[in-house]
Amino acid sequence: MKDRYLAATMLDDLRDRKMVFIGGPRQVGKTTLATGIVGANFKRSVCYNWDNRADRKTISASAWPGDADLIVLDELHKLKKWKSFLKGEYDKLKEKYCFIVSGSARLDVFRKGGDSLQGRYHHYRLHPFSLAELSGQINTHKVREELPIPSANAADMLNELDRFGGFPEPLLKRNERFSRRWHNEKIERLFRDDIADLALIRDLNSMKLLSEMLPARVGSLLSINALRTDLEVSHKAVSHWLDVLETFYYHYRVYPLASKAIRSLKKEPKLYLWDWSELTEPAARFENLVASHLLKFVHYLHDYDGYNCELYFLRDLDQREVDFLVTIDRKPWFAVEVKLSDTSVSPALRLFKRNWGIPYCYQVVRTTGVDVLASDIRVVSADRFLLSLV
Repeated sequence: MKDRYLAATMLDDLRDRKMVFIGGPRQVGKTTLATGIVGANFKRSVCYNWDNRADRKTISASAWPGDADLIVLDELHKLKKWKSFLKGEYDKLKEKYCFIVSGSARLDVFRKGGDSLQGRYHHYRLHPFSLAELSGQINTHKVREELPIPSANAADMLNELDRFGGFPEPLLKRNERFSRRWHNEKIERLFRDDIADLALIRDLNSMKLLSEMLPARVGSLLSINALRTDLEVSHKAVSHWLDVLETFYYHYRVYPLASKAIRSLKKEPKLYLWDWSELTEPAARFENLVASHLLKFVHYLHDYDGYNCELYFLRDLDQREVDFLVTIDRKPWFAVEVKLSDTSVSPALRLFKRNWGIPYCYQVVRTTGVDVLASDIRVVSADRFLLSLV
């Protein structure tokens, strides 16, 4: 069992008698993290899944075992008025039990409204394995300072991540046939067990067709009108389906930064998948891999350290574009341009750095062994750059 990057931080919160909410895609390892890795630090941990009939009875009756000290509640958001139920259990039993609540839907969406759980929990988003986590690299990050890029190479490990994705089972199995079957089953479960249970979708087949169309849109500006035309449905339907798929961690959107300093587009985002291994086109898959590493980094700094850290991309009305920008308090920290092999610095990256005063700029290339400084822009291989994140 490999350790996970959130284990120590979750333990800190539980020892402070806070509940821990942990969301993330189906089969990303939430239950293993909660019961196996974190649970190993308790006298006895028990896990109840709302999808299981016997577990539902136990949860409804609050029949917790007396010798346990950690209770893990999976998919509890499917219980009507689950926030009120959880608030009551926590307020009554917080000195006896620690609570972890996990779900394959965005708990930050489902916890809105109703009785407030304010001050009773900390919320985390568990991501697939990244290069730093897989290698055991632990970095100390100082916001607004340069990333701690190591001199070591990790090309072989990056190849495995690129090929099999970051989800634990296919990554650790490293078997092409297993990976194909796993992907098919994951998509079926997403629609059958998650979306069908919680979302009122009248035309589920068209929504499935939408999910099959999205991989071809990765890395490009996402036009809902174009999707609406292809599917022959309403703009409202496509917009709703995209929101639902995002809620259940199928994809995420990165938005352009709107600023008076940049004549930028203000609406259309770029779309990426949580599982980049679904993509067959090398450039799109590589850009998605880097995007997912950056999103994981941003989420960690927000969820654990409490920084107002966000991920954007840059694009102006002249269609000059930089793939990613990480900000702290809406101020630029570092920008990233992604290339498969081109080590000549992107003119757009130079332009945005000069005009907007971006402190650090990186051009990340798939080729290993690259690390050069060109006019304050660092051209670096992806394996070294990604090792500097989380």
